[in-house]
Amino acid sequence: MRLIDGCRQTSQAFSSRGMLMMPSCTCRTDKQAQMMRRAIAKRLLDWGLELQPEKTRIIFCKDDRRKGRSTIEKFDFLGYQYRPRGTRSRAGKIFTSFNPAVSPKAARAMRDTVRSWRMRQRSDLSIEQLSRLYNPVIRGWFRYYGKYFRSELYSIVRQLDRELVRWAKQKYKKLRVHIRNARHWVTAVSRRSPELFAHWSMARRGSAMGAV
Repeated sequence: MRLIDGCRQTSQAFSSRGMLMMPSCTCRTDKQAQMMRRAIAKRLLDWGLELQPEKTRIIFCKDDRRKGRSTIEKFDFLGYQYRPRGTRSRAGKIFTSFNPAVSPKAARAMRDTVRSWRMRQRSDLSIEQLSRLYNPVIRGWFRYYGKYFRSELYSIVRQLDRELVRWAKQKYKKLRVHIRNARHWVTAVSRRSPELFAHWSMARRGSAMGAV
């Protein structure tokens, strides 16, 4: 459960691990949030339950309309991190909004997964075979995390393309002399066949990401 000052986010009732998860509550002031936390804690005790201190926090959802300050202005939930972010309006004006994007922890886990694939050691495979092997996972990541602030996925894009460049160097002798040649080759393939990998397809549709 999260008591969030001024935020209109709600969470699911139960986690995938079977733990009871209370919904987020919207409060206008810190005093109101403190009262709400005490009331919820008291009700849970009636059921033989108690709040988990590390998972129960009062968070100030700072944006351009809320000018106050707090020691906690962000939280992670289901792989997303909610925090103040610079946003561009349709009129081109930059303002601060409280919005989600992929969390640093989730991004790090995805980069670690990409490294664990060790693509450079799969020189026995064609790039089409690599696509069939790994793209379903990549597509799932970008569909889930690419809904908000897709630019935050750029570190995963860089990791993917670095691994593809290293694979190309191992696969083709002519690309081993200079890494620049391997980068050019990967870029050419991404433009010719963007459907092979999800992050290439998104770049083709105009997102701020793409091949090296």
